[in-house]
Amino acid sequence: MFTESAPPLKPASVTTQPDRATWQRAYRLMHTAAEMAHLFEEKKAVTAKYVHATARGHEAIQLAAAFHLQAIDYAAPYYRDDAFLIGLGLEPYELMLQLMAKRDDPFSGGRTYYSHPSLRRAGFPTIPHQSSATGMQAIPATGMAHGIKYLESQRGAAPKQTTAHHAGPDAPAALPVVVCSIGDGAMTEGEVSEALQMAVLHELPIIYLVQDNDWGISATGREMRTMNAYEFAAGFKGLHRLQVDGADFQASYAGLAVAFEHVRARRGPVLVHAKCPLMGHHTSGVRREWYRGDNLAEHNLQDPLPRLHQQMLTLGFTETALAQLAAEARATVEADYQRALAAPAPDPATFANHEFAPPAVTQETGERTPAGAEKALMVDAALHTIDDILREFPEALFYGQDVGGELGGVFREAALLAKKYGDARVFNTPIQEAYIVGSTAGMSAVGAKAIVEIQFADYIWPGLNQLVEELSKSCYLSNGQFPVQSLIRVPIGAYGGGGPYHSGSIESTLLTIRGIKVVYPSNAADMKGLMRAAFLDPNPVVMLEHKGLYWSKVPGTEDAKTVEPAAGYVIPLGKAAIAQAADPQKLASGETCVVVTYGMGVYWAKTASRQFTGQVEVLDLRTLNPLDYEAVEAAVRRHGKVLVLTEEPLMNSFAESLAGRIQRTCFQQLDAPVFTLGAANLPAIALNVDLERQMLPNADKVAAALDELLGW
Repeated sequence: MFTESAPPLKPASVTTQPDRATWQRAYRLMHTAAEMAHLFEEKKAVTAKYVHATARGHEAIQLAAAFHLQAIDYAAPYYRDDAFLIGLGLEPYELMLQLMAKRDDPFSGGRTYYSHPSLRRAGFPTIPHQSSATGMQAIPATGMAHGIKYLESQRGAAPKQTTAHHAGPDAPAALPVVVCSIGDGAMTEGEVSEALQMAVLHELPIIYLVQDNDWGISATGREMRTMNAYEFAAGFKGLHRLQVDGADFQASYAGLAVAFEHVRARRGPVLVHAKCPLMGHHTSGVRREWYRGDNLAEHNLQDPLPRLHQQMLTLGFTETALAQLAAEARATVEADYQRALAAPAPDPATFANHEFAPPAVTQETGERTPAGAEKALMVDAALHTIDDILREFPEALFYGQDVGGELGGVFREAALLAKKYGDARVFNTPIQEAYIVGSTAGMSAVGAKAIVEIQFADYIWPGLNQLVEELSKSCYLSNGQFPVQSLIRVPIGAYGGGGPYHSGSIESTLLTIRGIKVVYPSNAADMKGLMRAAFLDPNPVVMLEHKGLYWSKVPGTEDAKTVEPAAGYVIPLGKAAIAQAADPQKLASGETCVVVTYGMGVYWAKTASRQFTGQVEVLDLRTLNPLDYEAVEAAVRRHGKVLVLTEEPLMNSFAESLAGRIQRTCFQQLDAPVFTLGAANLPAIALNVDLERQMLPNADKVAAALDELLGW
């Protein structure tokens, strides 16, 4: 019925056969799922307004998986898993509300596709938001398992400890499991390999349920791969493997019973490979008749519904009893469709709700300049802040490339933290930027609070898929249910010949991603206050830390070294600061300007301003999103002349965007055009220090711009 990889781990205590009530429930719900698919096709003029897919052909494996899940568990379904969802106990009505993008859609309030659930509900497994699940979901799901294992190690108990969802009140407590559902075609994604690598490396409590129907839209399995998921998984040492007939409910139930017991006993991850027929369309937008030919008839021979019918007759169920179950399913689907059709649409006025969860820090608190405190370098302020957080918050952990072990980061920004807090809390990852970023979504969903590091800004690109699809959209598309708490540290900027892969500036790219916050401190005190606020914020925060400011070794950056604030000091995100004020008399006589900048720009501007004594205000933005535009407008209106300064190549940058906004909102207060200055518009920073110097802004270039601006 099913096969296991060697050595088989099937304890005698595992019950692999459904009881009579489970057989009945499976039959009724399989008919329910089939009736839903039939109705959606029959009413396609209504139901196909928004794209959707159904489980038709996959019902047996999906129901079997759902029946083994408990309220303590976590699930990451994929877009074909509507039978899985009704198997958990969701009503067809609830799924239809999402199908029609209705207001009361319990997952997203009408914001995302059918069978894209987000669920926090008592008595049900938790289902965090995820994207359309074509491979990307493997990393956040593995992050959930990683977070569960970490929290168990810290507390000696699971983060969600309760009894089974479908069991009676006397059912024993169990340890939680994560189920990641995925199609075989999506297993070819590189991010899936990253997830499997971490699952076996850390022996995580996760089941990868691979539903293989031999199709990926119109591409066949033989066009896409030379091996199926079961064969592919053999390369991951420590990954237990099972093969089941996914069209046979009994075989699926038995195989998953073994898989769940294996993972609940904390023996490591399991991959279950289930062959299924694809009997419906790929999606409502890709019709099966366009490309399937005779293949559809072949798949119909494996229909799980008549197979289940025959099994139940063999078990002693009567045709009359089965007909009654089928009739109940049909009546429920028809009634629920009419209810959903009549349900209200979302209020258009709510379209912008839940971009972010409300911030935890709304005002500056704590001691910025405690008596007797010594000055600290920015890099040390960062280290001390992480140390404070790890000491204060047991749910916090810190990971990335080379931050653990002896090195403690290539800039020593995590020095000795692994020795102090242990390898479960501060650890090295493989070269896997996608996992580093995407796993934080899973960590957040289970209550762990991840601080992660991308080694250099130039290395963040493999992680952007996760940042955009999984982190940035989660709060909005889950209607506020699943904001992602994630602090992503990124050393950035050019410094002393770092060359093309260690010197780039990326803030403009990040700022096109809605749903994330971007912070950029310029001194040690701000580093400490902003980093703690970023950790406490319930939303994804990317913290850009300029390498050239870490040690204040670059001439002119001495002020980046400040008195170190006390532990617990916080600065709210989205508040700019005046790094240097203009002389009030020169301001009154109209002889001044303001430089709006951040990071290294603060020090180029301050150095350049020495040639214009008292005439230059420097506004340090500190946070680029949310942007303190009120402070920008107020500064521009004070002075009438403004230079927007950045280290990035100028063309199409955040700086140019900001300059355009200033031109629009402050036009009547401007006494000169809005000036901008940035790096040369080239694809990379050259290695040679003289070439680097030629490409980047510096104090002399800023001074020349200020001279022209003040001369207007």
